[in-house]
This record gives sequence, structure tokens and C-alpha cells, in this order.
Amino acid sequence: MTAWKVATLDEIPRSGRTWIPVRNHFDIRAFGVNAWVGAEEGDDVISEHKEETGHEELYFVSAGRATFTVGGEEIDAPAGTFVFVREPETVRKAVAREAGTTLLTVGAKPGEAFEVHPWEVNAEMWPLYEAGDYDGAAALLRDALEREPDAGLYYNLACVEALRGRKDDALEALSHVAYDARLRDLASKDRDLDAIRDDSRFREMLTPRS
Repeated sequence: MTAWKVATLDEIPRSGRTWIPVRNHFDIRAFGVNAWVGAEEGDDVISEHKEETGHEELYFVSAGRATFTVGGEEIDAPAGTFVFVREPETVRKAVAREAGTTLLTVGAKPGEAFEVHPWEVNAEMWPLYEAGDYDGAAALLRDALEREPDAGLYYNLACVEALRGRKDDALEALSHVAYDARLRDLASKDRDLDAIRDDSRFREMLTPRS
């Protein structure tokens, strides 16, 4: 293994349209780092969230222009802007104000060794999904979920199980994320889940929780 490696963002294969898995590409083990792209003006580049990993996070606008909302305050962030969020409990999001707006994110938890979180398995799963290898994608996701539960992984597992025709397995995986309003909304439109859409259990899961 060489002591260094070079790549531009354009040379790193994307996972879907929006995620550039920088950490995975370089096999970085000391901290989390990824890039996210808003393909169109108005797209969420960083969805609204708290940082449940406990990470401090630094965001850098490498291209385009974004509007951050951090702790309820709006921040105009043209290319070249850094935005640092120290407290994990602070709610944050970023919206693209120009097509192609790209954000680099770097994060780690103070005082603790960095651990790769299961959701990054998506970087390995997407090529299998796009190649139609749903058996391989399901095996990869199940292996990651045995190590640590993760809502995004359960959602993707539901999709690939539905595509495999394994309806009960798809519904069981989806039951783990029924509490998440964002994922329920995504499920209501996701063509990958068409095989289970007429099942009464699926419709019940999409009913908003009080």
C-alpha cells in the first residue's frame, strides 16, 4: 500500500446522485469525510438532522452556494465557506442555491477513536444494486445490520428484498423504520417497494404515528 493517494471529487464514483464516499474511496480510518451534491437548485444537500454519532462536524462549500440552517439560524454560504457545528444536538441542514452545489463534510467524536458507521455500507451496496445483484446487496446489508442497527440500512434492505420478491422479509425490514417520517414519505413513492405496496401491512406502516 502506498503512503499517499490522489483523486479529484469527479474521479470518485458516486453512490447514487448525491453522495461522494470520500472516506471509503481512500480507506480513511481516523475521521469521517464525505462529499454531498445538490444536483438542482433547491435540493437538500444536507438533510435536516442532529448528529446522532456524537460527532463535531465541519462543512465546506467547495462549489456553488448553499443556505445552511443551524440551530434555527440561516447562513448564506457561497463557495469557499466553512460552517462548523460543535454540538451534535444542534439541528442543521443545507439547501443548494445553485445546481451542482457541493459540500465536503468532516467529522469525528472528540476524545474517541473513529469508527466506521454502518450507513457507509451503502457505498459498497450501490454498485451491487445498480448491477441488479440484489442477493449480494441484501447479504451485505444484513451483515452490517448484525453489527449495528441503522435506519437507512433497514430501508435499503426493504427495497432489495422487495426487488428479490421476498415480501415478508421486505416488510420486516421496513417495520424497523416505520417511526421515521422522512423514510415513510420516501417509501410512499419508492418504485423499489411496488411489490409490497398493496399489502395491508405496508399501508399500516405508512400511517403517521401520533
